[in-house]
Amino acid sequence: MNEVVHHQGSFFGRRKGHKLRAHQADLVDNLLPHLALDIERPSPASLAELFDQPVDGVRLEIGFGGGEHLLAEAQAHPGTGFIGAEPYVNGMAKILARIEDQNIRNIRLFAGDAAALMAWVPAGSLVRIDLIHPDPWPKRRHWKRRFVQDTMVEAMARALVPDGEFRFVSDIDSYNAWTLAHLLRAPVFDWTAERADDWRLPWPNYTMTRYGRKAEREGRRAAYLRFRRLAV
Repeated sequence: MNEVVHHQGSFFGRRKGHKLRAHQADLVDNLLPHLALDIERPSPASLAELFDQPVDGVRLEIGFGGGEHLLAEAQAHPGTGFIGAEPYVNGMAKILARIEDQNIRNIRLFAGDAAALMAWVPAGSLVRIDLIHPDPWPKRRHWKRRFVQDTMVEAMARALVPDGEFRFVSDIDSYNAWTLAHLLRAPVFDWTAERADDWRLPWPNYTMTRYGRKAEREGRRAAYLRFRRLAV
């Protein structure tokens, strides 16, 4: 359960778990700079300019953890560009190893504050935003740290194209209710569910993350929420 909540300068050296192996450290030092976004520079007119090959749209995954979902989506949709945001160096090292091993060319990475990234991307530049098993910050005094806030809902509405989607997955009932409340009161978003199975079951071709499998084994059922950005 990872979520980007720290500023870009706080990533290296301070968001580590276990010690990196030599090859992982080499990837962070030498491959990551070629894939990392630099939001100190002006944003491009189109996020498609970030990729070496033409892409028909760009998606963002916030807090990709071990990268299982992001990697599977990038490989399933080679004509789409993907941006993955993740503050933990261990998660970044894992995905870099897979990117190198499988020569995946349609992923770019961001190691900083997702709120800053959302402010940097051009308006109407993302076709989808995924937030998969974010940190729920369960204590009331920490709720202000949750990614889903009214200000971020507004930022996502600005960044998404009309009919673009925000997709949210969590096995924490209180965070699901929190997210529904924030999105349902946003006039530019529409919850797409028409029946219970639309949120009880994963959407087609969903790649279960390692955390998601663990939650299922422990009897915690996730909700799969999809919200469409209305053309208003």
